[in-house]
Amino acid sequence: MKKILVIEDEIAINDLICMNLEIAGYAPTPFLDGAEVSRHLQEDDAYDLALLDMMLPGKDGFALLEEMQKHRIPVICLTAKGDLPSKVKGLKSGAEDYIVKPFEMLELLVRMDNVLKRFCKEEPEEIHIKDVVINERKRTVQKDGVDISMQPMEYDCLMAFWKYRNRVMTRDQLLNMLWGVDFEGESRTIDVHVANIRKKLDFFDVIITVPRVGYRMEASECT
Repeated sequence: MKKILVIEDEIAINDLICMNLEIAGYAPTPFLDGAEVSRHLQEDDAYDLALLDMMLPGKDGFALLEEMQKHRIPVICLTAKGDLPSKVKGLKSGAEDYIVKPFEMLELLVRMDNVLKRFCKEEPEEIHIKDVVINERKRTVQKDGVDISMQPMEYDCLMAFWKYRNRVMTRDQLLNMLWGVDFEGESRTIDVHVANIRKKLDFFDVIITVPRVGYRMEASECT
């Protein structure tokens, strides 16, 4: 389980981020004060990623960025400071990404996933969901040891559900992840892919329909 530092002085935002990270399968450690983070890192710096607000009491985010580099902890800046000079300063100071508030949690999770792929050891290449085995490196899917033919978009949709399992995902969010924000097709296209995945893998009790919203993959079925 990836350990994530959540450094944000607004309690409500900190709590919301931590709650969503736990649902997504991460182990968040919250901090409200920059100086407290600095002291903590002297005792424990075994973290895979830091989500760092730039305007903090005790010690600001720009000062902490330098310390994070010394401890080899990659950083995503989360801040209300959306002006270009602040972004440039943050990225030049060592941040891997810079997200301006307000932001959507799904966007944050996708960006976290991209940074973690660059810095962390690869996850086991095999994913087990009930009697289905997915090999990420080979992009293959087997059910009861039998190869299942899947279209590229069906496979990508399946992997999106797995990466953000136990989270409700809207059709528009899935479309943006699979086709990009410029996709102008019908959002019900997702329904077709989901129907195919359910039928091929017997995932009727794994990928759950959330009425009037979208879908959710049950994390209890995944290993």
